[in-house]
This record gives sequence, structure tokens and C-alpha cells, in this order.
Amino acid sequence: MDAIVKPPEGYAHGDVTVVNHPLILHKLTLMRNKETSTGLFRQLLREISLLLCYEVTRNLPLTTEQIETPLCEMEAPVIAGKKLIFASILRAGNGLLEGMLDLVPSARVAHIGLYRDHETLEPKEYYFKAPEDIADRLTIVVDPMLATAGSSIAAVQRLKDRGANQLRFLCLLAAPEGIERFTSAHPDVPVYTAAIDKHLNDKGYIVPGLGDAGDRMYGTK
Repeated sequence: MDAIVKPPEGYAHGDVTVVNHPLILHKLTLMRNKETSTGLFRQLLREISLLLCYEVTRNLPLTTEQIETPLCEMEAPVIAGKKLIFASILRAGNGLLEGMLDLVPSARVAHIGLYRDHETLEPKEYYFKAPEDIADRLTIVVDPMLATAGSSIAAVQRLKDRGANQLRFLCLLAAPEGIERFTSAHPDVPVYTAAIDKHLNDKGYIVPGLGDAGDRMYGTK
């Protein structure tokens, strides 16, 4: 069952959906294990992304069209409006993006290249590319970790500056501190996550977390 988490005292705005499906929780436990191989980590992230994508797209608007089944004609439901945009915060966001594209292969894709300065913990942009008509489409921003929220806040603001006005943020893990900062900065952007962990450590990593998602995905550390 999915649970809507009301921000505790001290959280300024926003709403957070925790998608605590048993399959997600089981796969997330395997990902947290430091002994899990790079290949299995990538596979699990791709599998979880399918389940998270199901939830973040739950209330897409529908219309109907006339079709003919092998037995008769009918008015059948189809998704209304323009196709979605999945906006990946590089590089780790691509781990969620690939699975989501398996489920919604017609989605458009935006990329926001950001890295976190390990001294200041502030985001630095090095790449941005998004569809021209982003203002007309629902944009789902993806990044496995909502830790300090610096990169996520910057990415969403960059998309808003480009014209995006229908946004959702999807992550695998979130820290309470990250949720507070993100929802304060972007109270109009709902957050979807598989789990809210305990806290951030002094280096800005989520605890208990799963380490650096990008390094574990690509075997770079």
C-alpha cells in the first residue's frame, strides 16, 4: 500500500508519497547491501524504476478513442495530452530513466548535468538539454538520491526557467533534511520516493542509505 507522508513539524510545504510496495522494499534492501555487485545494483535500480514510474504516473489524465476489438467496437481509454518528459539529473538519474523508458518508451527526455562540490556541497551545472515545448508537457525529474537537495533544487529551477510548469520529482531514497529543503524551495512539486531514511551524515550522505548511487551503478569507486 502507498502512504502519503505529511511533512513533520519544521517542514514548510509540499507533499511526499512513499511508495512502500513489498517488491520495492525487498529490492531496495538488496541494493543497500554493500556486497551487491555493480551489475546487480544496476539491474535492481532498473526494476525498481518500473514500479516507481507506475506510481508517479498514476493520475495522468485520460480520454477515450474509438477502437475495434476482435469482438466489437468500443470507446477505450488512452492517455490525454502531449507525451511526458523524463528529466534525468546526470549521471545517476539515468539509472531510473532507463527503466522508466522501458515502461513509457514514447516519453521525451531532458538531461541536466550537475555535480556536487564535495567541499561546499553546492551543485555545479555542466550540461542542459530539454525539449523546446517543455511548457506544454508534464515533466518528471529523476535522481536516485534526495540528500542535501542542492542538485535537485537547482535542476527543477533550471527546468522552471526553461518554461516547465507541471513538475514531479522522483527518487529512490530521501533524507528528511533533503525533503525539507526541496519542499521549501519548490512547494508546487510533489515528491515520490521509495523510502525516507534517518538523516544525513557530515559529508552529506544519506544514512543508512546505499552509498553513492552513481559510483555503485557504474563501478567507479
